Amino acid sequence: MAERTFRIWRGDSEGGDFVEYKSEVGEGQVVLDVLHTIQAHQANDLALRWNCKAGKCGSCSMEINGKPKLACMTRMNMYEPGETITCQPLKAFPVVRDLVPDVSWNYKQNKRIAPFKCKPADADGKHRMYQEDIDRVQEFRKCIECFMCQDVCHVLRDRDRKDAFAGPRYMIRVAGLEMNPLDDEDRIPELKHELGVAMCNITRCCTEVCPEHINITDNGIIPMKERVVDRFYDPLLIAFRALTGRRKRTKLRTVESTKE
Repeated sequence: MAERTFRIWRGDSEGGDFVEYKSEVGEGQVVLDVLHTIQAHQANDLALRWNCKAGKCGSCSMEINGKPKLACMTRMNMYEPGETITCQPLKAFPVVRDLVPDVSWNYKQNKRIAPFKCKPADADGKHRMYQEDIDRVQEFRKCIECFMCQDVCHVLRDRDRKDAFAGPRYMIRVAGLEMNPLDDEDRIPELKHELGVAMCNITRCCTEVCPEHINITDNGIIPMKERVVDRFYDPLLIAFRALTGRRKRTKLRTVESTKE
């Protein structure tokens, strides 16, 4: 057992500050284990979110030493023996109390997205899709809604443009729907005019922090941007639609699926 120093943000929406705690750390422990020890013995009123303790619910996301991480998946042996561990709530969202942010804004963005609309079945009454299409959509369904990608997005965090951009988490939700060959809804105008896909500058910071290793930028956001450009700015496609009266849907391709 070794004693480690933790700086934990304590406060609420009215304000607060960091409070220092010292706690014994055992072999194999993660940050969440130590936070529970501090909560049990030194700060009974410490507020933090957690659920599965297996990296699959996204509840314990916080900023640890300035980087968004899941507390349940961040091992103490990642840090130097004398290093102070600083824990604070996700900075992109308002604070409820201590390490708990108010992420309700994210759920409001989810409601803005048009739901799945199934295409008519084939002549034999069945719906068909290729394994490649299933694999492509499945990547985006791995999201655990930890909202760490939303936290590091400079459009939301630094520019505070929550009024104009839904964030990377919801770009990949739209991508998952648009890439589904059985979906018949058209969300491209919504992406351009309401969800703000053009505001993303492709820094890939969202991809870097994703605990499920979803290629948010290359497989989700960039294809969405391409579809908006095809619809609203490509002169050949605009002429095609004007002459035929049809909407030409561009097949979305992901990084993995284009590698032969």
